Amino acid sequence: MKNNEPDRVNRSRLLFIFIVFAVLFAALALRTAWHQIIKGDEYAQKAAKQQTADSVISAFRGNILDSEGNSLAVSATAHTIWVRPSTINKNGKTPEEITKNAYEEAFAIAGILDMDSYDVYEVITSDKSLCKLAKNVSSEKAEELRKLKLTGVEIIEDSKRFYPMGAFASQIIGITTDDNTGLTGIERYYDSYLSGTSGRLITSTDNNDNTLIFGKSKYYDAEDGYTLVTTINSNIQRVVEEKVAAAKERYAADRVIAIVMNPKNGEILGMAQSDEFDLNNPRSSAPGDEEYYETLTDEEKVSYWSRMWRNFCVCDVYEPGSTFKPITVALALDYGVTNMDEWFYCAGYRDVEDWTIHCWTWPWNHGWESLPYAVVNSCNSVMIELAQRMGRSNYYNGLRTFCITEKTGIDYPGEGTNIIYPEKEAGPVELATMSFGQGIAVTPISLVSAIGSLANGGKLMQPHFVKQILGSDGKVVQNIEPVVRNITVSEETAANMMDILEEVIASGGAGVGGIKGYRVGGKTGTAYKAVNGEYTEEVYTSFIGVAPMEDPSMVILVMIDNPSERYASSTAAVCEREIMQEVLLLMNIQPNYTEEELAQMSSSFTTVPDLTGQTLDDANGILAGRELQCIVSDDPGSGYHEIAVTDQYPRAGTEVKKGSSVTVYYH
Repeated sequence: MKNNEPDRVNRSRLLFIFIVFAVLFAALALRTAWHQIIKGDEYAQKAAKQQTADSVISAFRGNILDSEGNSLAVSATAHTIWVRPSTINKNGKTPEEITKNAYEEAFAIAGILDMDSYDVYEVITSDKSLCKLAKNVSSEKAEELRKLKLTGVEIIEDSKRFYPMGAFASQIIGITTDDNTGLTGIERYYDSYLSGTSGRLITSTDNNDNTLIFGKSKYYDAEDGYTLVTTINSNIQRVVEEKVAAAKERYAADRVIAIVMNPKNGEILGMAQSDEFDLNNPRSSAPGDEEYYETLTDEEKVSYWSRMWRNFCVCDVYEPGSTFKPITVALALDYGVTNMDEWFYCAGYRDVEDWTIHCWTWPWNHGWESLPYAVVNSCNSVMIELAQRMGRSNYYNGLRTFCITEKTGIDYPGEGTNIIYPEKEAGPVELATMSFGQGIAVTPISLVSAIGSLANGGKLMQPHFVKQILGSDGKVVQNIEPVVRNITVSEETAANMMDILEEVIASGGAGVGGIKGYRVGGKTGTAYKAVNGEYTEEVYTSFIGVAPMEDPSMVILVMIDNPSERYASSTAAVCEREIMQEVLLLMNIQPNYTEEELAQMSSSFTTVPDLTGQTLDDANGILAGRELQCIVSDDPGSGYHEIAVTDQYPRAGTEVKKGSSVTVYYH
């Protein structure tokens, strides 16, 4: 019988080998499927990355223009230098040759770009695949680099932000980062419109990252940003800046701000604060701060820049004082709790719960006075009575109609929030002090907007800086229409308030704000500065004016922080008048003189007014309106705004030469 054992052994071996191969084949198939199916997309991306070079083509940032089309911010052609260290680190046959070539390349680049050769060497020999070496390189230097045909160096056309007028309207326009991204101001608020969309250049490369001559390439055009047409009138802006700078120096103030707004549409025609900064060199010191700046640490410099770039007119708050009183009176008239013919009695004080709140005239009083003259006299007692008549609920509802309880919505980043007592926490005392502008803090733009509604028949316009958006072809993409945010008071109430503000100029302490040939209205204000919750001896003096009263086309606010001369009538009102006088002419609003004004202008004499009962501040303003100087008999100290004139020399009615001095006395 034949032995089959060897055959069984052979079959077993063959089966084992088959099974082993089958398992190996299956494993190989699974592994192949893993790489091709599961990891296929990932490997394809890696291959594409290794075989292509992807360069960014920067879009040109849109321009910013003034209302007349003059350039405030533009993008100029520049170049960005990129290097590929992976290519440079293979440029040679031996390590020594690679190092030698890298040093020579670093030295050549540094010589053209005015950089340290060691710093350049560190970058170009790093372990990164692509590095940005320099930005904003001029066309001349870029062309020098191109001629050298250096290994691993790529030159990409880019854009650089440039501000043709330097420090002009700096806090309004704002600045960009090194990557042309909006950082502050309009540059930041409208960044998505200005920035555009970057393009790309994709090319085929070999394993040394060199571009293949016959490789495929794709070019995606960059889409340039939109151009903004602002409401800023450069001529008005220049006047505002000049007068603000002069006032800061004249009164040795910490800060001066000014806003000019068209109340009919909310357009900001001019806005400035001291000090402005050079938009082309924003990370430097303000004029006069050079020595102090050198002592700052890097962290302190960042804080210094932030303060310098910050727009106080929009982002910060201050106590408005008496410039807030027109809002209280307007609400009282509109609620019907008083009328233009009503008379009030000022005893010099008013008891509110357990507090006695004095009028500024205390220990004297205003006595009987009409509603308009309560504003002319800036009487705190009457403001308190009006607020009490309205009651807390109505008063707060009124503040809401003036949008005092919220932001204005201006097209600017970081708008500040007005600080007022929460309605539920506001007691009778808080209501009383708010009525005359104390214990409340507002942004300058908020106050301008509110008073502007009275000049616009009760329509509260949303303030704004930009009125048009243009495409790169210059065609209009969007017109930004004026927005009516609210109706604050009736047209009748608004007209009555304009009459009252005009009377303040004609008869009150704001006389210095008057301009011959024009009907002007306004109100002065003085308030102590609060620091860390406590009032200091420093003050804010302010003046808000409207002109021309027959058809208001401007509201101007001037605020002076801690002036050496503490009268609003001789500081803020003077600066405001200087601005208004030039702006009226720039707007081609011609003067229309009355017979009385013509007589005054032709005469070298004027009549001394009666100053008894006026504050020292108002007396100064009244005299300035008659072209006379005010001399106070003795230094009244910090409480000057609560002191009334009791006597004067020369007496009221005396004819004196213009420019003469009148001495006022108090007890």
